Amino acid sequence: MRSDIIKKGVDRAPHRSLLRATGVIKRESDFDKPFIAVVNSYIDIVPGHVHLREFVESIKQYIRDAGGVPFEFNTIGVDDGIAMGHEGMKWSLPSRELIADSVETMLRAHAFDGAIFIPNCDKIVPGMIMAAMRVNIPSVFVSGGPMKAGYLDGRALDLISVFEGVGAVKEGKMEPEELQKIEQIACPGCGSCSGMFTANSMNCLLEALGLAVPGNGSILAEDPRREELKKTAVRWLMDMVASETGPLDLLSEASFENAFRLDVAMGGSTNTVLHTLAIAREAGMPFSLEKLDEIGRSTPTLCKIAPSSAYHMEDLDRAGGVFAILGELARGGYLNTEARTVSGRTLGEMLEEGYEIKDERVIRRLESPYDAKGGLRVLFGNLAPEGAVVKTAGVVPGMMQHRGPARVFNSEEEAQAAIDSGQIKPGDVVVVRYEGPKGGPGMREMLAPTSAIVGRGLGESVALITDGRFSGGTRGAAVGHVSPEAAEGGPIGLVEEGDIISLDLENGVLNLEVSEEELARRRASFKPLVKPVNGSWLKRYRALVTNAAHGAVLKSDL
Repeated sequence: MRSDIIKKGVDRAPHRSLLRATGVIKRESDFDKPFIAVVNSYIDIVPGHVHLREFVESIKQYIRDAGGVPFEFNTIGVDDGIAMGHEGMKWSLPSRELIADSVETMLRAHAFDGAIFIPNCDKIVPGMIMAAMRVNIPSVFVSGGPMKAGYLDGRALDLISVFEGVGAVKEGKMEPEELQKIEQIACPGCGSCSGMFTANSMNCLLEALGLAVPGNGSILAEDPRREELKKTAVRWLMDMVASETGPLDLLSEASFENAFRLDVAMGGSTNTVLHTLAIAREAGMPFSLEKLDEIGRSTPTLCKIAPSSAYHMEDLDRAGGVFAILGELARGGYLNTEARTVSGRTLGEMLEEGYEIKDERVIRRLESPYDAKGGLRVLFGNLAPEGAVVKTAGVVPGMMQHRGPARVFNSEEEAQAAIDSGQIKPGDVVVVRYEGPKGGPGMREMLAPTSAIVGRGLGESVALITDGRFSGGTRGAAVGHVSPEAAEGGPIGLVEEGDIISLDLENGVLNLEVSEEELARRRASFKPLVKPVNGSWLKRYRALVTNAAHGAVLKSDL
């Protein structure tokens, strides 16, 4: 066993002495069993994780029952909703790299034989997957599960309802008392926020990648069925440990293509693009935005969950879950069903168990999709030579093409102030730059500005373009990840107030209608803005991070 290096032979007597002191070793025979890392992410301040201290206990018992010895450790985690709209969001995306590095450190330093990962929200999921790719020991993922939606007068509510309510109050369209009611009801308990936001999108993609048990992404956090899911995950993990099968022995380019097919078919968060590019890179299977765009254009949208509709994760689960979507995609020949999974079977063999669509209002058939194309699109043009990403599933038909004057802001705060004071008018294109991985630094999500635009009734007439990124809860013509970013000299840094910008989401085009001669003149005198940074970590991050088109990963070839 891999763990023999810390527990076998006379030279390891000191190691065994320390292991005994932990109290995890119960009897001498435990030294002959595989050591299993239980990578938890319990944190009090994140509702998606607050229940994981109790959630993990049965997993550890199942590992013991299966003949392993569980050793739990925890990761950090940033709650994006709480960090949103202020400087705290600058630390969110960088936390993904810290999580990946710290988990890799723990797994390598202690020579574990396998690992079961318990993530739930935002950066924690991809950070853990990146670490699993690096270490390549037997690994299975079990998320903490989604939050139930809140209900007020029969209307389903979620966190985005609160953000958009803030804009409505500022516009005078809602009374503060009504907002307070929404605030109190929208997030009714533990779990990752109830729409197809980043956390739930990533937990669903784990099923398509073949790294998690069916139901991982959709079964609610408080649903007793998650107990059976945990048992299955442990059983599969111990089989992988016995056969010494790591994730890189299972994953292939087809696995990542399947994941992206699911992503565009269900209109996942634009952040899934950023994270899955980073994961594929760690796996040694880099994925291009051009290939992703091709997948987006050729895959139908079969499902729309909040913020793209009134349906929530509980509705997706009721309708059949992720595997019902995968089954429909497979029926149309959109998936590689020979892709391997942690179950020991191929994706096709798993689908043969018969995952049915139980509500065609939530998950549509291939014959009647929401859209013949997928819910995510990659744009290219002279404003985004390396690409930009938009969640078309959340865009109203009238905004699929838009042309208007640029309203230029060098920070989220400047843009938010202009929106709040009524300076943004129908037809405008709000440009928020210097919010990319380097420019922020940290590539903040900008849910507050996009929610304010929608809350003020401008969602069907105003576009927002940024080298930053958006929450999975963002809806509207919000184009993010513009690459190259302003801080590295990208064209978005050359845009001036009043320039005409055109976007065509159908055909994947994002252009600045300024002549090449004028752009050359501006470029000759252009000097990127360098924002002040608090803390040494963000200074190091800014120096090492790549742009969004490359997954915002840290350079390692220094």
